[in-house]
Amino acid sequence: MKNHVIFLIFTIGLFIFGCSGASTTYHIKEDVDFSYIKKIAILPLDNFSPNKTASEAVRQVLTTEMLASGFVDVVVPGDVMAAINNIGVRSVTSPSVEEIRALGKFLRVEAVIIGSVDKYGETRMGNINVAEVSLTLMMVDTGAGDILWSVTKSSSGASFMSRHFGAKTPTLSETVSTVIGEAIATLEAY
Repeated sequence: MKNHVIFLIFTIGLFIFGCSGASTTYHIKEDVDFSYIKKIAILPLDNFSPNKTASEAVRQVLTTEMLASGFVDVVVPGDVMAAINNIGVRSVTSPSVEEIRALGKFLRVEAVIIGSVDKYGETRMGNINVAEVSLTLMMVDTGAGDILWSVTKSSSGASFMSRHFGAKTPTLSETVSTVIGEAIATLEAY
C-alpha cells in the first residue's frame, strides 16, 4: 500500500511538473506606476533564430496582443520605422538612451519595447514536431531611459499528453501567441 501511494505521488508530480517546457523570468521596476503609460512603440526585435522572418512575425503578434490587453495603445509599425529613419537611430535593436528619448518625443510615446527573438521554429521530439519559442522583451521609459519591465519567456516541448498519447501539439503561431500573452500577463499582474 505504501509503495502504491509513493508511486501515485511520484506520477502526479511528474505529470504536473515534468511535462512543461515553459519558463518565465521577469522583473518589474519597483515603485513604478504604469498608469502614465498610454502609448508605446514596439521597435524591431533582434533575431537570433535561423528563421529570417521570425522577428517581424513576433513583432506583429506582440502589437496585436498589447492592443488586445487593453493596457496601452501601440504606434503603427510604419510610423515607428519612419521615426527611426528620421532620427537616424544607429541600431534599431539596441538604441541608446538618447535615441530612445528622441523616439519618445517624435512618436509621442511614454515607452518603447525592445528585445529579441531567441528561438523560433520547430524541433523533432520523438515522433512529433514541437514548436519552440523564446523571447526577451524590455519596456523602456522614454523620459528617464530606465527599463521598467523585462521578461524572458520560453515555451518548448510537447505536453505529457502529446508525447505519450499522441494529442495535438500547438502550432508555431499558437505557441507565439501563448508565449507573448503570458509575457504580457506578467505586466498586467503588477
